Amino acid sequence: MAWSWRYEGVDGESVDGPAESFGSQADAESWIGQSWRELAASGVTSVALLEDDRVEYRMSLLPVAE
Repeated sequence: MAWSWRYEGVDGESVDGPAESFGSQADAESWIGQSWRELAASGVTSVALLEDDRVEYRMSLLPVAE
């Protein structure tokens, strides 16, 4: 099973991002923890963690409103 991230823009549409593939969910989550700032700066507003074609979960990269 391969894990990867799908990158989404402000309208929820898929946007281009690094084509990374990971052997485990933990590896994918570790990578996004190190890369999310650069992704957000390039216009990615949310990501979806995929196991093959199945969405495990979605996560916003936008700051939490205070």
